[in-house]
Amino acid sequence: MKYMTTYDVMESARNTNEWLGATARAMASYPVFALSMNPMLALTAAWGDVTERSFARMVAKPDWGIRSIVGEDGQDHLVDVKTIVERPFGNLIQFFVRRRPPMARKVLLVAPMSGHYATLLRSTVLSLLPDCDVYITDWHNARDIPVSAGKFDVEDYTLYIVDFMRELGPETNVIAVCQPAPLVLAATAYLAGEDPAAQPRTLTLIGGPIDPDAAATEVTDFGRRVTMGQLEQLAIQRVGFKYKGAGRLVYPGLLQLQSFISMNMERHSKAFQEQIVRIARGQASDHDAHNRFYDEYLAVMDMTAEFYLSTVERVFKNREIARNQFVVAGKKVDIGAITDVAVKTVEGEKDDISAPGQCVAALDLLTGLPDSKKARHLEPDAGHYGIFAGKSWRLNIRPLVLNFIDANAPKPKPKIVPSTAPATAAPTLVAATVPVDGAAGAAQAG
Repeated sequence: MKYMTTYDVMESARNTNEWLGATARAMASYPVFALSMNPMLALTAAWGDVTERSFARMVAKPDWGIRSIVGEDGQDHLVDVKTIVERPFGNLIQFFVRRRPPMARKVLLVAPMSGHYATLLRSTVLSLLPDCDVYITDWHNARDIPVSAGKFDVEDYTLYIVDFMRELGPETNVIAVCQPAPLVLAATAYLAGEDPAAQPRTLTLIGGPIDPDAAATEVTDFGRRVTMGQLEQLAIQRVGFKYKGAGRLVYPGLLQLQSFISMNMERHSKAFQEQIVRIARGQASDHDAHNRFYDEYLAVMDMTAEFYLSTVERVFKNREIARNQFVVAGKKVDIGAITDVAVKTVEGEKDDISAPGQCVAALDLLTGLPDSKKARHLEPDAGHYGIFAGKSWRLNIRPLVLNFIDANAPKPKPKIVPSTAPATAAPTLVAATVPVDGAAGAAQAG
């Protein structure tokens, strides 16, 4: 079948490199070679170790690895990953903290579908769990979805988000990271027109391409240069017989990984060379900084061809969301219809994927939203990864986002306290102070 051979050849090349790494590690570690003082043996074993692990990670879905968190009571609370909504192309899951009452902040993290699993946001989830009830979109690898499940494009993606928002209710605070930002904005606008009561309370858009033409990057330049026909010929393949999705047209994760690495080839090459030397010297460990990062970074997933191609064509080339011309299920979505949802944009000054200007363009589209409900933040010296999972997120952006959520939360209602005065006297209204769960934690993080 067309495109299937290339997919299997690519998978065979990955498998062969994994086998070569395992062979080199095993051969160079043979006990008899311990009598030799040749340093090349240690380097060969180290190269094999790094190669085997790296190529093996490319087809493995990482585990969330969130076992417990420390609660306000000082005790460990176990965390369960629960499926709230199950769909063919992605689930809505909750990180349920045992023995903890519902928190004042309910957060829906919308993970990107851009080649990596939702576990890329593991550190983001961990940082929010002590102060919020956290839900996240867990997108599935297209290679594992049978062709019988049908198509999945940008409109289907948007409708998934709409359904997830409806499931969680209007008290939800949505945080969209990178790729989903424009589609989450469209989903909120869709609800504004179809089901206003189901809109979330706040919307935080982090490093997303709302208007790709607002600032040029390598991603936007590539989108301008290549035609849709060329893109389909270059990027689209058909899943091989090894997986459940055999025959499905996809944009393979391995191709996306290649493009990720090529953007910073020198930095990645240096990182792997240094790791080989560390292993040869006995200075590395299974969960050191290199392995923690690359075990996640190298774990990639396939996207459906229709989702990838429609994203490039409609979001980047035609700029349908930037021009407020996006259509979902035959209905035009009007972003100006959003009038009650507080919206905040976050950008990194040195973001080379969604450059400053692309995300903040959302605020100009929100013509029906008062300025008091709009906020923006530009993080100095921050790259793309840093604004949602790195140092910038931990030290500065996370507290700002939590403060934004709290600032737009409903004000506590005064409680009626029984009066001790005689029965003939009118009751006294006393405004009771109602603490907000997790406020102390957010203040300390700031």
